[in-house]
Amino acid sequence: MRIIVCIKQVPDTNEVKINQETGTLIRKGVPSIMNPDDKNALEEALKIKDKYSAEVVILTMGPLQAKDVLKEALSMGADKAVLITDRKFGGSDTWATATIIAAAIEKIGNYDIIFCGRQAIDGDTAQVGPQIAEFLNLPQITYIKALEIKEEKLEVKRYTENGDYIYEVKMPVVLTAIKELNEPRYPTINGIIENFGDMGEEKIITFEFADLILDESQIGLKGSPTNVFKSFVPVKSKISEIIEGNTTQEKVDYLIEKLSEIKLI
Repeated sequence: MRIIVCIKQVPDTNEVKINQETGTLIRKGVPSIMNPDDKNALEEALKIKDKYSAEVVILTMGPLQAKDVLKEALSMGADKAVLITDRKFGGSDTWATATIIAAAIEKIGNYDIIFCGRQAIDGDTAQVGPQIAEFLNLPQITYIKALEIKEEKLEVKRYTENGDYIYEVKMPVVLTAIKELNEPRYPTINGIIENFGDMGEEKIITFEFADLILDESQIGLKGSPTNVFKSFVPVKSKISEIIEGNTTQEKVDYLIEKLSEIKLI
């Protein structure tokens, strides 16, 4: 069994600051981390590996610094890593990103399960996983919170706001994980020593544009149908007013009148 896990290096949102003039993220000096939902996806793949001796292949798209999250995943127990990187991929929205990742997955081939996190904390779109499934013409189940392998099928519990649903699906399949699925493990000491050194570099395969079957008009900025017209930081303002009156009843009546004016009651 081969499991492919898509992960992403994202800025730590606890440290993110916004440029008030441009409305863009200030990435300089902000630490990068593995996207939290992707860690849950990776953990579930590793649990299957522990039980069924599956091969776990991780991939990410990004600049060379994204190797850090691949090494972290290798240190947690993944077997192989793929970095998708090329200047031609810059500016890709979710559609173009999923197009590129789907092409990389096709190149890897022979997969049974493709795991993605529900969404990335830097974009919060939850689109890439489902789009990968569409481009690969695979069944998909999103927001999974429990999984069990039954012969050649998976029994999956899917979370919704209206309650959980249980599905049975044949492999290959695309699944997106939520935090309720599991508790991600920590990298091992031996894994860190091994994979953050030269041996870790040797485990990382790099895919560039020339390595994949892609239409250049469908990737990068020009292949992205999403257009951001404006981004801004919401401004919070407060107006305070002291309620005066000769008696408590006068104050209560005035408060009720004011709340009614702004339609809070």
